[in-house]
Amino acid sequence: MSSSFGTLFRISTFGESHCAGVGVVVDGVPSRLKLEASDIQVQLDRRRPGQSQLATERNEADQVEILSGVENGLTLGSPIALLVRNKDQRPQDYGSMSQIPRPSHADLTYRQKYGIHASSGGGRSSARETIGRVAAGAIAEKFLALEYGIDIVAWVSSVGTVDAGAIDFSAVTRQQVDASEVRCPDQAAAALMSKQILEARQDKDSIGGVLTCVCRNLPAGLGEPAFDRLEARLAQAMLSIPATKGFEIGSGFVGATMRGSLHNDPYGFENGRLTTLTNHSGGVQGGISNGENVYFRIAFKPPATIGLAQQTVDYQGNKVTLEARGRHDPCVVPRAVPIVESMAALVIADLALIQKMRQPL
Repeated sequence: MSSSFGTLFRISTFGESHCAGVGVVVDGVPSRLKLEASDIQVQLDRRRPGQSQLATERNEADQVEILSGVENGLTLGSPIALLVRNKDQRPQDYGSMSQIPRPSHADLTYRQKYGIHASSGGGRSSARETIGRVAAGAIAEKFLALEYGIDIVAWVSSVGTVDAGAIDFSAVTRQQVDASEVRCPDQAAAALMSKQILEARQDKDSIGGVLTCVCRNLPAGLGEPAFDRLEARLAQAMLSIPATKGFEIGSGFVGATMRGSLHNDPYGFENGRLTTLTNHSGGVQGGISNGENVYFRIAFKPPATIGLAQQTVDYQGNKVTLEARGRHDPCVVPRAVPIVESMAALVIADLALIQKMRQPL
């Protein structure tokens, strides 16, 4: 199903960027999990538009409504339906562009696939669809924290040519990440990143960046051999996020430049268990978590919608000059942080439930 994700912990998102609302149905959440709307809202607040000059000016509160599956603050084990109503949609902003396939957008490919596409915004390809993912991911995160003590933190590690450098994976917190509007825990780098984003915005242009995410306290054993390897499921999840263009786990592409004698992770024995002395594997070996920190990076392209004039053609092949209207992010990475965390939580929750099936009666 094109709008569904997961095996046991399964979600189905719905809605377009300028329709009445967007949301998600979450199936497979264990019963009697304590859950309030506020547990979900905290991540939606981090994702919502209008937070700063670094983001789109669209003003949405993104207040979540729990429609089913929860009673008296406890999950029932039945599907949980979550809805966020669109309040500040402006489909009229897109009237002049309805006959022009916007460069690097999905207008043309959706029309080629379905014979029709949403006339305003990006429709299902808009990042507004990720509201459902973040809402569902917040539930997954609470389950993982209570059941396993799993902690997931993502941050902006580069914007354009500015790189934050090394961050301590074992200690970085969301509080440190959210201390800057750009969501980079390195304050000096954060200031330079913000400057590049604001410059791109002033130039009616856009800029890309990279996020890093660490998942801590995973038990060993999560991930299925061959096709549902942990890193494969994470890669699918991350590359399904709009504007993503690259994924690497552990040493990633740098590992391809190393010799095995340097890249191998030797074992040691600490606190009563085997542990790796290094972590070039990114916490995954043979597609299965080994109990170390799982960390990965995701590359995001510059947003396709820019105010600069672009020479292109309309659907009939006539040459036109496109100057996009509407309210759009000059850089998506600050608001993508909770999306990445949520998708990671959904993958891990699903694999954790699958592993639970293997426990002896």
